[in-house]
Amino acid sequence: MKKSPTSTPHDAVFKTFLRHPDTARDFLNIHLPHSLRIRCDMTTLKLAPDSFIEKNLRAFYSDVLWSLKTCEGDGYIYVVIEHQSTPDAHMAFRLMRYATAAMQRHLDAGHKTLPLVIPMLFYHGAKSPYPFSLCWLDEFDDPALARQLYATAFPLVDITVVPDNEIMQHRRIAMLELVQKHIRQRDLMGLVERLAVLLITGNANDSQLKALFNYLLIQHGSTPRFGKFIREVARRVPQHKERLMTIVDRIRESGRRKGKREGVQQGIQQGIHQGKQEEALRIAHTMLEQGIDRQMVLMITGLSDEEIKAKRH
Repeated sequence: MKKSPTSTPHDAVFKTFLRHPDTARDFLNIHLPHSLRIRCDMTTLKLAPDSFIEKNLRAFYSDVLWSLKTCEGDGYIYVVIEHQSTPDAHMAFRLMRYATAAMQRHLDAGHKTLPLVIPMLFYHGAKSPYPFSLCWLDEFDDPALARQLYATAFPLVDITVVPDNEIMQHRRIAMLELVQKHIRQRDLMGLVERLAVLLITGNANDSQLKALFNYLLIQHGSTPRFGKFIREVARRVPQHKERLMTIVDRIRESGRRKGKREGVQQGIQQGIHQGKQEEALRIAHTMLEQGIDRQMVLMITGLSDEEIKAKRH
């Protein structure tokens, strides 16, 4: 159930106190763990505006976000102080959402590195002591596995460093990996044999093949040897020849349209140039008839003496 920013009298009085800099400074000096407090320059404490909080979280966000700099002056720390009068089994995850939202807003403001965000919970409920863990990893069914995942680098599939021979063994995902690894090459002819082998295995369904061929057309349809690449693949994989040759036809049609369009554009440019040339000649002849020095006329109009003489004849 969502709660408004001041849904209870508890929230209202808490905000009134913790939004005051001196009060917040005392709170942090008393309650922040020592290992974190010694990193904080309390003289730089500044209340973050409501706009700093993402809109989709504001309905849940009842309390206060402060920013300050580190004592070394080389980074930022945010402290989110959440007030709670009723225990919430998912409070730790909620605080993590606040923390990541603050990190994102920090990046959006133009900073290059993530800030340290310290979530703190102030609790004064009827049930004592607070009954739930404030480590969000404890909310998982397997906290140990969650710690293993979220405390280390995430899995990376960098296909740019995987050898092609290894990719060929990747069954149904091999075709996508091979094409996307090499999609930025100017010439795809080196992929003909491998792509043909993968097509013959039949590991991709019709919608996947259609998407792949369209992808190749969009990325490489304008390159000189792409038509040859498609024809060579089609020759090796007869069952896909019709679909592949359709791509070749589309390339040819695109080329015809492009040639026609370029021809029209060239004609327009020639017309403009011819019109400018005729106007320059008209001005030149008028200037000469008025007795203006010939060299001066040539310099002003940019015409040559031969061009002016040829027009008169």
